[in-house]
Amino acid sequence: MSFELPELDRAATQAAVESALERYRLYKYVLFEEREASITASSEVRNHGPTNETSDQTGDIAIYNVNEQQERKRFIDRMERAVNRLPKMEQFLIKERYMCPEAEYLTDFNVYCHKFQPPISHPTYAKIRWKAFYRLALNLNIATTKGI
Repeated sequence: MSFELPELDRAATQAAVESALERYRLYKYVLFEEREASITASSEVRNHGPTNETSDQTGDIAIYNVNEQQERKRFIDRMERAVNRLPKMEQFLIKERYMCPEAEYLTDFNVYCHKFQPPISHPTYAKIRWKAFYRLALNLNIATTKGI
């Protein structure tokens, strides 16, 4: 019995992982703004639909606020667990390059020349990054396989 790892589309998989990491940063570092019920009357004319339907604006808003916060927390926890399962070098690279608050302002050059001690070469950095992306994509179920 043999097991083969799937061959992934590098560009699509990298884009999916980077998108997930960007979403992680947004959820982690941007404050969630809760919705509030509108209590002021509107002067605009409203044509009502069927009168047998009821709406609960306050209930809908409360459900949204709770569900959205839970979904964000679940996503953050899942992403951090997936990254913590990576080997040390890959984990370090992902955390330093993609998971810190300044990630949007860092470049790959900055990471492989200044964050790694001793500094590593660009090809080595690219190899470590691809292995980390491959594992993350499979762990998070966002991998894009090549079409046959």
